[in-house]
Amino acid sequence: MDDEIDGPFKATVEELRELMELRRGEAITEIKNRYGDVQELCSRLKTSPTQGLRGLAADMTRRVTTYGKNIIPPKPPKTFLRLMWEAIQDVTLIMLIIAALISLGLSFIPKQHKEGGAESEAEWFEGVAILVAILIVVLVTAFNDYSKERQFRGLKDKLDQEHKMSVIRAGEIVQIIVADIVVGDIAICKYGDLLPADGVIIHSNDLKIDESSLTGESDSIKKGVDTDPMLLSGTHVMEGSGKFVVTAVGLHSQTGQIFSLLLGGDKKKSGPAKVKVEDGNEEAAVGTYSKGKQRCVCFSLRTHYRTVNYLKCS
Repeated sequence: MDDEIDGPFKATVEELRELMELRRGEAITEIKNRYGDVQELCSRLKTSPTQGLRGLAADMTRRVTTYGKNIIPPKPPKTFLRLMWEAIQDVTLIMLIIAALISLGLSFIPKQHKEGGAESEAEWFEGVAILVAILIVVLVTAFNDYSKERQFRGLKDKLDQEHKMSVIRAGEIVQIIVADIVVGDIAICKYGDLLPADGVIIHSNDLKIDESSLTGESDSIKKGVDTDPMLLSGTHVMEGSGKFVVTAVGLHSQTGQIFSLLLGGDKKKSGPAKVKVEDGNEEAAVGTYSKGKQRCVCFSLRTHYRTVNYLKCS
């Protein structure tokens, strides 16, 4: 087993990524032509299908350096100023800003002195009051979104720490945090598991996977060495169990690649929707934002008109 630590890996990151893009018959053919079988793939990754990795620190470090760590870095949080800028893009607020500027501009146009001097003096206050109301709406909305984003990130970090997977290390089945999984680990999956990394099946027992989060297929897909040996991160085990060798982790996995594309698309403002795990939070945030905004607008405008009426009467 010394070759596990000292010998070079005979499978590159690019090679494994190309392999994981194949499905069913194409994947079986590629494994047979390039490696012969899954046992040979394990050999090239310096791991044992039955004993797994030794778990030595030097070997773990070398695998992380070569193939990466099983962590997908979170999207950078939006700053408070960015959230304020997004809040002010609302059509209603833009119309109010235009109305406030027009009102403020008209208030400075010289007028002939008429009865009701207090009313004339209070005209400038209307525009200012509208702008103050808009500022309140923007601040409240931005603070609400900022708080919810922090809560969501905290919950996600907590779930990541609690998510564990069974792997074989030194011939024993152990539970480890998914972030500690490395390429070459022999992982065991069962009903209800969320797969944390890409891998190739060594053997399975009536294994069916829900890949709808990645491929959109609503039906569970039967997996096996002779049917479809590819397991993808982010998919759920619906039936059966299996053992597989991890071939891609983190940003090199299928989920990681999709996340990278989405992040790049967001920067260009041309990407599709966010990763599915965030959709519920996003929709909830939008709903809360709209209701909160409406309440703030109504409250602010009510206050504005009462103040103006009071000045006019006085």
